[in-house]
Amino acid sequence: MSSTLEPIAGRGRAFWAVADCWNVVRRQLTHYQRKPVYIAWQLGFPILSVLLYGYVFGGAMKPPGGGGAADYRDFLMPGMFVMTMAFGFINTATAVVTDANKGVIDRFRSMPMAPSAVVTGRAVTDLIVACAELAILAATAFAMGWRSDGGFLGTVGGFALLLLLRYCLTWVGIWLGLLVPNPEAAGGLFAVAFPLTMISSVFVQPGTMPDWLGTLAAWNPLSSTAAATRELFGNPVGGDGSWIQENAALMAVVWPLVITAVFLPLAVRRFQRLSK
Repeated sequence: MSSTLEPIAGRGRAFWAVADCWNVVRRQLTHYQRKPVYIAWQLGFPILSVLLYGYVFGGAMKPPGGGGAADYRDFLMPGMFVMTMAFGFINTATAVVTDANKGVIDRFRSMPMAPSAVVTGRAVTDLIVACAELAILAATAFAMGWRSDGGFLGTVGGFALLLLLRYCLTWVGIWLGLLVPNPEAAGGLFAVAFPLTMISSVFVQPGTMPDWLGTLAAWNPLSSTAAATRELFGNPVGGDGSWIQENAALMAVVWPLVITAVFLPLAVRRFQRLSK
């Protein structure tokens, strides 16, 4: 397919780029509409983790400032939101490599459509699905007794930071999906994602870890989003007074912008090289 898109019927390139992106989004959302089990499967592990850490291990955990299992669940839930958003890049990579192996991406590239629509359509779809995932997980947390005490603006701000994290990791998933050879290899990315969430403040504060490991956990981008959302939700935050933890809200924006700036061009370049 030509790398340029000529205006059609008086419409400019920007219009057709948006229109083609939306057509790709509709196509991908149709799969979720016909098989909603996909979303249920993606949420299975986070919900299971909430029940496991919140109820099975919750009594043994010590939340910041002390308290019992209920206080730990208030500390845990923002971390579980972050973990769900973080694991989303595996689903992105799996969907992209599946389409690539089935020839769907090649078919799109042969059609008179904006070249950018394939990758931007994937990114928009994953953001929409992430909203549904957060809504379901938040409803689960509410049923467990979790509440956001940060007010309307704080709650909206917290969920906005979570979606920003998911958006930046979408580009990581697209790049990896165009890089790995098959869906099985994409599924193996869990071996990378799981340690990334464990060495963070998702489950416990970095200050409870050995010094060197606590430093790595504190500078983990997931920790910044977890700490910032806890603060916005009015949940227990904790912290050791280090710069990175004191500026969690700032870094919860900076980290995703940096990740997007690195992986968005990599994903686009990899897509452009598919035919070479």
